[in-house]
Amino acid sequence: MKQIAALAMILALAAPPANATEIDDFSGDPAARWGFFTDQVMGGVSTGETRFSGGALQLTGDVSTANNGGFIQARLRLAERMPEGARAVVLRVRGNGARYYVHLRTGGTMLPWHYYQAPFETSADWTEVRLPFSAFVPSTRMVRRSPDPASVRSIAVVAYGADYRADLSVDWIGYE
Repeated sequence: MKQIAALAMILALAAPPANATEIDDFSGDPAARWGFFTDQVMGGVSTGETRFSGGALQLTGDVSTANNGGFIQARLRLAERMPEGARAVVLRVRGNGARYYVHLRTGGTMLPWHYYQAPFETSADWTEVRLPFSAFVPSTRMVRRSPDPASVRSIAVVAYGADYRADLSVDWIGYE
């Protein structure tokens, strides 16, 4: 009976979240789609890497707020826009218990420090995270108050804002 329950749990995690449309399931060659960068592009000292194995993205590294820094991220430029009626970003994650973020860039986020962000918590277990578009806050008052789903051009998973060791895995990302 325990084996059946374990198999059911594995199959449930392998399936995309209900009512969600896939953006990426990390199959094929995700390294060709996802870019990695750190605050070093702006003088920070955070370090890290993105690896892809077992059908998941793993973002690891040391986030440092020294020298006005404080992030590492993996970002995907969207091949297709989300529909105007999209309500939330959905992803399946596990991590080291730290807080992480999803960053969205739109047609209105022209400068590198312009984005929308929403936080999420992690645990050692795979967890489905649902981030309503209303939960995303702008990094500046120079952009709209909330992102327009149809104008989202990229999506990123980010370790941000504090000094800590990042270890985040994502095996599915989409929207509903």
